[in-house]
Formats: sequence, structure tokens, C-alpha cells
Amino acid sequence: MEHITLLLAIVVVTALVFDFTNGFHDTANAMATTISTGAMKPKTAVAMSAVLNLIGAFLSVEVAKTISGGIVNEDGIRTEVIFAALVGAILWNLLTWLLGLPSSSSHALFGGLIGAAVMSAGWSSINGGTVVTKVLLPAIAAPLVAGIAAMLATRLTYRINRNVTDPNQLKSTAKGYRAGQIASAGLVSLAHGTNDAQKTMGIITLALVTSGVLAPGSNPPMWVIVSAGVAIALGTYLGGWRIIRTMGKGLTDLQPPQGFAAQTSAATVILASSHLGFSLSTTQSCSGAVMGSGLGRKGGVVRWSTATRMFVAWGLTLPAAGLVGAGAEFLTKQGPWGIAVTAVILVGGSFAIWLASRRQPVDHTNVNDMDGADEPQGVVTTAIAAVQPPPAGAPASDLMTTIPAPASAPDDPARPPATV
Repeated sequence: MEHITLLLAIVVVTALVFDFTNGFHDTANAMATTISTGAMKPKTAVAMSAVLNLIGAFLSVEVAKTISGGIVNEDGIRTEVIFAALVGAILWNLLTWLLGLPSSSSHALFGGLIGAAVMSAGWSSINGGTVVTKVLLPAIAAPLVAGIAAMLATRLTYRINRNVTDPNQLKSTAKGYRAGQIASAGLVSLAHGTNDAQKTMGIITLALVTSGVLAPGSNPPMWVIVSAGVAIALGTYLGGWRIIRTMGKGLTDLQPPQGFAAQTSAATVILASSHLGFSLSTTQSCSGAVMGSGLGRKGGVVRWSTATRMFVAWGLTLPAAGLVGAGAEFLTKQGPWGIAVTAVILVGGSFAIWLASRRQPVDHTNVNDMDGADEPQGVVTTAIAAVQPPPAGAPASDLMTTIPAPASAPDDPARPPATV
């Protein structure tokens, strides 16, 4: 019993560590556009987001119930499985944070949980129908829906203001959009707390059920809700500056109307999914909305090479976290020494990633130091540049041309007399 109690405590602490990484990994979802357009100062933005994340954690438990009793069958799942799943999720979160890629913390958790459960009890331990309907399908639909909504909202916004030419009106309009960005960013933060904090609540509740502390199907206890909300709020306040830079500057160049449209669209999708119990990726929703707003502005661009790297990270998240979770579960099955080795791997891997991040630090002072020049050329752009002829009339580099100075009038006082 003492071993189970100690292991359960380790799992709860590890789950809260994951919640903390979820907070700083996903801060960009709410605040990247607000920071990149200058609507709020970086530290102020993350502080507001942290408070609203905490409030959002108390608004619903539907997503938590999906995780604690939906994705895996509780019968036969040991507490060690939960620990192994969290190891896979945390390490993937930290790796993608180091690379500045806005991957899904939700899918990292699901991947780790599925991989560990399969290693422990086989494929029969997974509720495939729930995974498809409440994880995979929302993962595909969320960025598309949010992106289309943001694109249409952006086009509508610019169309409404197309006849505004007075400088004072333009300045007032810009201030209004910045205020709207702050309000919509707050809505995204609230939605993020409502959706993502519940995932940790669900995983802790699942651990309590597998340990016999709670009956199957129980709602998260109040202390679980409070601790999960505080952990994600602290992580949000820390600020995942690397991912904020990618979301705010790396995908597209945002103006205040685009930021407002993107955040409002993303918040609507996230809150609707939380109400329905869909364990949606807020990262994918917000990223899709940012790209949609980039396409919605005339002359706007989306940096598709950055977007492609992000898509690859999305596709790898479930299987990569699942493989790490399965490997960790293989170790924990060996007994106490395996659990100890898994814990050492988690701590050592996290520390190594942190050391790597110190080589090129990104914080609130340089989060916006990025522009299109940093974006590598794509294959199509490079190919066009290789076959495109030089502009007509361009002089060769090895030729020199002398242009005679204009003659001046003899009585020009501004020019000294010529000497012969």
C-alpha cells in the first residue's frame, strides 16, 4: 500500500509538471498575435493570460471526463501506465518548445497514454471509437474550421473599412482593433484554461481511479481542479517565448484587424468543442486561425515552409509521444528500479533540453526579433529565381559608366570657378 501511495504521489506531481509545460508551451495560442502586433507588452500579456487560464479551469469538467474514462479502459490499467504516458508527453512538449514548433500538448498526452496502455495491456485497452470521434476527427476539423472562419472574418473586416481614408479615423480604427485583440486574447486564454487544464485533471483522476482512490466515472475532486488550474497558470506566466515568436512572426505578418479576427475565430471553436466534450488541440485551432487571417488580407502571405514544419510536428506528435510512452512503460513494468530509471530519464532529458535552449535564449526582450528575411526560400521560389532572366536594361557587373556633371551657368555663385 505504501508503494502504491508513493507511486500515486509521483504520478500526481508528474501530471502537474506536464500541466506546467502545457502552460508555457501553449501561451502562444492566446498571446502571440497580441504581442506581435504590439497591442500589449509581452509580460503584461502573459500575466493576463495566466489569470484567465486559472479562471477557465473551473468552468467545465467535460473534457476531463473524456480523458479519465473515455480514451482507455480503466479496468486493468495500472498507475505506472499513467506515469509512463506523462513521461512521453513532457519530453515531446519540451523538444517541440526547443524547436519553436507549436505542436499539440493534447496530442502529446494522448499519444503517451495510448502508447503506454498498449504496451501494458494491448490494443484492447484503447477505446478506438472515442479516439477517432473525440481526438482524431477534431484534430483534422479544428484548424480547417478556425482557418476558414478567420479568413472570412479578416476579409469582412477589411471590406467594412475599405472606404476609411481619414488619418484620424484610421488611427481610431487601429486603436479599436487593438482593444478588440486584447478582449479576444482574453477569451482565448479563458478557453485554453477551460480545455487544456481539464486534460491534466482527467489524467490525475484516471490515476486516482486506477489506484482505487476514486470509483470509475467519478468527476475530478476540487483539489485536482485547483492544482491543475494553478499549474497551467504558472506555466503560462513563464511564457513560451520561442513558440510565441513562431506563431506571431513566423507564420505570417499580422496587422491588428487580422489578429482580432484570428483570436475571435479560434476562441469560438475552442469553447464550442469544450462544451461538447471534444478534447481539442488549442494549438491547432489557433495556428489554423493565424494562417487563415494571413490568407484573408489582400497582399498577405503565409510562410509555407514554417507551416510545413509545423504540420510535420503535428503528424509526428501522437506516434512519437506514443513510442516514448511505450518505452517508459516497458521500463516501469520491470518494477521499482524501472520506475526509478524512467524518472531519471525524464529529469535528465528535461535538463538537457533546457541547457540546449540556453545557447540561443528567447525571452520577452527579443520575442519579436524575426521577420520574413529569416524564412528560408521554398523549392518553388528557388527554382523560379534560377530560371528567371535578369531585368531588362540591368548593367553588367564588370562595366563602369561615367555620367558627366551638368554644366552650370558662368555666373553660378554656388559652384567655384573651374581651374585649367
